[in-house]
Amino acid sequence: MEGGAYGAGKAGGAFDPHTLLRQPHTLLRVVSWVFSIVVFGSIVNEGYLNSPSEGEEFCIYNRNPSACSYGVAVGVLAFLTCLLYLALDAYFPQISSVKDRKKAVLSDIGISAFWAFLWFVGFCYLANQWQVSKPEDNPLNEGTDAARAAIAFSFFSIFTWSLSAALAVRRYKDLAFQEEYSTLFPASA
Repeated sequence: MEGGAYGAGKAGGAFDPHTLLRQPHTLLRVVSWVFSIVVFGSIVNEGYLNSPSEGEEFCIYNRNPSACSYGVAVGVLAFLTCLLYLALDAYFPQISSVKDRKKAVLSDIGISAFWAFLWFVGFCYLANQWQVSKPEDNPLNEGTDAARAAIAFSFFSIFTWSLSAALAVRRYKDLAFQEEYSTLFPASA
């Protein structure tokens, strides 16, 4: 990873996708993005079952429509959040003010920690509803792999978002050091 100055010294340069893709926080965000696609895609595609005796679909997770709705909502919103912060990562080198950079990184810390919490809740909720599901509701085991995949990738998402928050804390410390350094030594900045 390339070290160096933040702020005006590096702002205004050309966009370099190779450098962007080599950064750990960008890679984690792409992985989180893929995990969110897997979660909401699994639930949307195979999370609802039709019973021959009933005319309506029901959620594979203990016939609880809230479980499927929560998994889909968190997955879609995490997908959109990842896209937003990927755009911010691409735009980040263009921000010349250290204070604006700190605001962007602080929002990254808060949002990443919040999403880690939402994924933890989602994992617990989906796993619990899956555990108490009745075998007679799904005698042919339709969609069970997709249901388990949604649970597993909800679990993996806890770690990717937590690591994103930890990397954002490290970025914040680097920015705080840069701001303090430029205050103490204005001629060298």
